[in-house]
Order: sequence, then structure tokens, then C-alpha cells
Amino acid sequence: MGKTGRMCPSQGGPRGGPHGDRGGGQRGGRGYGSWDPDGGRLTLSRGSAIPLLGLGTWDLRGRAGYEAIRDALEVGYRHIDTATGYGNEAEVGRAVHDSGLPREEVFVTTKLAPEDAGRPAAALSASLSRLGMDYVDLWLVHWPPRGRAAPETWEQLLAARDDRRARDVGVSNYSTAQVDELIRTSGVAPAVNQVRWGPTLYDPRFAAECRDRGLVLEGYSPLRSSRLDDPVLMEVARRYGVSTAQVIIRWHIEHRVVVIPKSGSRERLAENFGVWDWSLGEREMSQVDGLSTALA
Repeated sequence: MGKTGRMCPSQGGPRGGPHGDRGGGQRGGRGYGSWDPDGGRLTLSRGSAIPLLGLGTWDLRGRAGYEAIRDALEVGYRHIDTATGYGNEAEVGRAVHDSGLPREEVFVTTKLAPEDAGRPAAALSASLSRLGMDYVDLWLVHWPPRGRAAPETWEQLLAARDDRRARDVGVSNYSTAQVDELIRTSGVAPAVNQVRWGPTLYDPRFAAECRDRGLVLEGYSPLRSSRLDDPVLMEVARRYGVSTAQVIIRWHIEHRVVVIPKSGSRERLAENFGVWDWSLGEREMSQVDGLSTALA
């Protein structure tokens, strides 16, 4: 980890914890893009705003998946992450529609399956049909096709962005070298690189490489990438009167890394979302950063 070729994988009490007077927006040196601290959003390269906290939907399918997504929207989530490969775009689309929320209030991401890399335009049409939407807010290449950067596929994602079927486009699980190949061949950097991320995977060098190229870093599987019973996380959680899951989610937000934890439980969804009226201090951020195997 930490090398250029690396594969990019609730309420506080007292309020705000020991450093509750420090709003998240004051951590200006840590982040990516432009951050609206009140709205909890990052501005992507073309001006659209991505919520820093979203719902990951891998394995949320059928009636139970639909209900979990509806619950998330009722709790307050405004960012839903799906993929062709998850087999639940229809459930996501129905949940967003049935929520009664205006389409423009919900940021929806889907992803191009590697096997569709040779036919991305048709694949996006199929995704939009399943979602019942005219556009997605973000469309990602899910994995490097056959382990390659695939600039020819990237060009077609840019075409979809230009005709507004995808408001922004990016990649997932790409190395910095692969991102650089896309930039070199097209002159356009992905808006987002979505990778597996969490305290044990924290890699400041890779994060800086994303920032330097104008990419927003987005972390998936944040709660599966670290032990929730880690003594450091448990001590920080005890200090703030929150759960260790909340500590991990807030840690992402302080670093301005978009985070998309998954849960099918309304109670857990609400807990995971309860990270907006408190913030971690420098001491606690350093402690959580120290769990990184890349820094060992």
C-alpha cells in the first residue's frame, strides 16, 4: 500500500464531544474539492455536489432492499450508490420514486460492469431503464476492464456526460497509474475514484495523489475494512459517547472522503447518519489515522 500502483479499493454526548466547538469545515488542509460544511457536500470538478455520506447498496435486493433504501431516504440520506453488478438498480429507482423526493434532491450513482466495457452506451441505457431515470448523477467504471485503464471506454463515459445522461463520470478501483493514463489520453480526469477505504487502509500518499489530480476520493466498505472492536476506536467512541461505526464514518468526513456504509436495518441506518452535530478533534483523528497498515 501507499505506492502509485496501489489498487484503489449516533449522536455525541456532550454535543460535539471534547472538541465539539470545531466545525468540520475548519479542517481545510485535509480535503478534496470544495466543501460545503453546512450541507455536508463536496463540489465535483464540473460543479455538481456529492453528499459526503451516502448509502452503499451492495446486497440490498428485493423487497427488503427496497425497504432499506426507502428507510434511508426517510432518515435523511440523499446519496444512493448502486451498480449494474449489484442487481438492484430497479429497487433503487422505485425507492427514490416512491419517496416523493424531487429527483434532483437525490444523488444517484451507478457503475458500468467490466463485461460491458465494450458497450458502455447500451449498458447505461439499460441502467437508466432499470432505474426509471433520465440520468444518473455519477457513472463509474466499476473495475478496470481486464485490469486495464481502458481509455476507449473512458471516452464513451465522457460522451455520456456530454449528452447529460450522466452528470459526472469517474472510476472505481483504479490505481493512480491507470488514472494518469486516462488523463493523458483524454485530457480529462475522472471526477471520483471510489475505492475500498477505512482506517486500516488509510494511505495518505494515495489520498494526496487523488487530490493533486482533482479527484474526489470515495470509500466503500468502510465498516468492513476495520475491526469495530478495535481498542483505539472503542476508546475514541467512549470519549465521544458514540459508536465505533460512527467514529469511522465521521473520520472519513473529516478527511473529506465520501463514505457509503451499507445497512439494511433502519436503526443502524439512523445511527450511521447521526454524525453531523459533532466532530473529531486533532488528537482523535491522529489516533484513528494511526491504525493504518500503510503507516506501520
